[in-house]
Amino acid sequence: MRKKHIPEIRRVQGIPTMYVDDEPFLALAGEVHNSAAYSLESMETQVWAKIEGMHLNTLIVPLYWETIEPEKGCYRFTLIDGLIGQALERGMHLIFLWFGLWKNGESMYVPGWMKEDQAVYFRTVTASGERMNAISPFCRRAVERDKAAFAAVMEHIRTVDEEHTTVIAMQVENEIGLLGTDRDYGKETEREFACQIPEALAEAYKVSGDWRTAFGEDAGEYFMAYYFAVAVERITAAGQERYPLPCYTNAWLKQFPWYAGSYPSGGPVKEVHRIWKLAAPSLFALAPDIYLPNTAEVMEEYGYEGNPLFIPETRKDAVTASCCLYAFMKCHALCYSPFGIEDLGREQEEIRKPPSDVMQALQIDPAVFETEGGKKYLGRVYEVIGQIRPLYLQYRGTERMQSYMKRSGTERGIFLRFREYDLVVSYLPQIPAQPVSSGVVFELENNRFLIVGMMCTLSFRTKPGERTQAGILKLQEGSMRSGEWESERTLNGDEQIVLHLGDEAACLYVELYQY
Repeated sequence: MRKKHIPEIRRVQGIPTMYVDDEPFLALAGEVHNSAAYSLESMETQVWAKIEGMHLNTLIVPLYWETIEPEKGCYRFTLIDGLIGQALERGMHLIFLWFGLWKNGESMYVPGWMKEDQAVYFRTVTASGERMNAISPFCRRAVERDKAAFAAVMEHIRTVDEEHTTVIAMQVENEIGLLGTDRDYGKETEREFACQIPEALAEAYKVSGDWRTAFGEDAGEYFMAYYFAVAVERITAAGQERYPLPCYTNAWLKQFPWYAGSYPSGGPVKEVHRIWKLAAPSLFALAPDIYLPNTAEVMEEYGYEGNPLFIPETRKDAVTASCCLYAFMKCHALCYSPFGIEDLGREQEEIRKPPSDVMQALQIDPAVFETEGGKKYLGRVYEVIGQIRPLYLQYRGTERMQSYMKRSGTERGIFLRFREYDLVVSYLPQIPAQPVSSGVVFELENNRFLIVGMMCTLSFRTKPGERTQAGILKLQEGSMRSGEWESERTLNGDEQIVLHLGDEAACLYVELYQY
């Protein structure tokens, strides 16, 4: 038996790539609801049974500090062992979410003994003196307790799973930051805020002085970003000493009305990535939770050099299939994961949606919680991505692979240039409960193409100035199997006039000539 390799992030031809069992891995994932994993029995009937047939290879599941350390210093790993066992039975991988000190701007999953001892584990305080339901990152004792618990969790995962590599990554905390205030105004915090900024920040930003002098109106958010990142780094580094799995943390995105505290202040939104990267180098990615309508723009903003795109939470409506294809094929995502994935296996009347006033208060696009068509279309995209993975790994980062997605109702299409031919991609109108136009084109040779996509028509053209037209020698529907094209149907009739991709992701092989 060959030795198993600990999952890791490698750079391959300049592109960050997750490796699992020493092979490139794309996490075709889904995240379960926050409370889904409290019961292993419920996981069997309400999660695993609901995602069958969707072609997932990874499930993102919470671990709750309060269940793992119900008494100080006494750890219980029954939940972890059970979840790993369930995944192993199904040949699935897991990414665990560590719901430790902070979750969605609060401290809701800390153990009861910590919640009750407010003198030791003190909370953040607003400018008016109001205590918040969020333990302060300046509470060193709380951070040390989280650090010890996370390290114990990582050591246990290594003990029971290193041989199997079921668990491939860890999320540290969840949507960290402060809601309703730009920063902590507690007594200890005020003293820190009046101090000189850390030398690393002074050098990176070319500023000096205390926080207010250095960063002006952004001082509160930058201050919290630095100290939240410092706390997360202590927790993460301790865990990775026990088992060096890839670790990331996620962001509740900056959104209207745009002031710190209307979204979690101090969380890893794009504007403070430089601070987070300096203070928390053990994290391989700062990941966006995307519930905004401009999904493609967010993916491009968060997937940049030094920050691989990793999407642990996003929409689960039919459009998620289009976003998923674009995330992997264009943005080289390591993971794509709609939230509440088990809902896609339920009947509409069974699904609980956030109340409209809650979605409005959180500035969430209600469409992202629709589920009609989600299972059908996302499952098909996951299936196709699994099939074309070798081709993607071969051509990514080259001009011979180009991807597209319809971003708004006003976009009509895109014009793609290849070596000897150009391609007009015309987007079909958006239809409720169906994906939007999305796809990827591989130029296999100068006159041979593989097209994967949905909701568009395509027409090849010769280059400007050529006295010829593009004709089709061969047009086939089919799929990739073990890196080879397998034709299922030849289309040499009227289908050649305009190449058409419908609502479900499909693969077309096209061979051209000029006349």
